[in-house]
Order: sequence, then C-alpha cells, then structure tokens
Amino acid sequence: MNPAYNPSPSPPPSLRGTKQSLHPIMKYHLFNIKDKFQLLFLFLLMIFQRGGCVYILTNKLHTVLYVGVTSDIIGRIYDHKNKIYPNSFTAKYNCNKLVYYFFYPHIEEAIAIEKAIKGGNRKYKQQLVNSLNPEWKDLYDELISA
Repeated sequence: MNPAYNPSPSPPPSLRGTKQSLHPIMKYHLFNIKDKFQLLFLFLLMIFQRGGCVYILTNKLHTVLYVGVTSDIIGRIYDHKNKIYPNSFTAKYNCNKLVYYFFYPHIEEAIAIEKAIKGGNRKYKQQLVNSLNPEWKDLYDELISA
C-alpha cells in the first residue's frame, strides 16, 4: 500500500490555529460563487505555501484604521464584522469595513509588511488604501464573490 494514500484522511488542520474546520462562509462560497476556481486557487495557494494577507479595516467615517495579517482572510474579516471577539480593538471602534488587502505567498513576508505598515503614519496608510481602493468601498463582498 502506498504510504501517501490514506483512505480516511483526518480533517484539514485549522487555518488560524483556533478552528477545527473551514469557516462556514468559506464552505458555502466554495460551491456557490461564479468563479470557483479563482477562489479555490487562492485558498490552496494560501494553505500549501503558508501565505498570508495583510489587510486594513476602518470604521464608517474612516476615522480609525486597523492593520492586520491573517492566513484566512475571509474567516478573519467575518470575525471582525460579526464582533466574534467583543473586547477587541476592532469591535470597540467598529472597524468592520475592509478597505485594503494584499496576498503574500509567505506568511513571514506578510507579517513583515504588516509591521512596516503599522509603523507608518496615518497618511501612509491612507495613501496605501487610495492606491488600490480610491473610493474606500468595502471589499469584503467582492472578496467572497470573487
């Protein structure tokens, strides 16, 4: 028998270390989006290369900016929007609008970029958002329907 073949594989490991399976919204959208292959490719790329996304959230009036990094962008933004962690910074300041995200093939690279962005001033973060999203629209819906 081929040692790589396992007829009853165990569930995939958690993407963020806190969940035992894919986020429910990810399961739903893998089978109900227009371009399944694009999302599946991004998902597989993130899992197998251990890549990550740097993202910026803001509140309704754009007065607060939050910079984060994750290997599960859809699940993490879902958590922010639904205030899964009610005592978190994003929950306290109502940062639930995704205005910027960028994928990096290696999580270490994403973490380094996140630190650099966090170390920058507000004007730098605004320029970063303006470069990819000048209207400051919420990118979450586009992300899950990609």
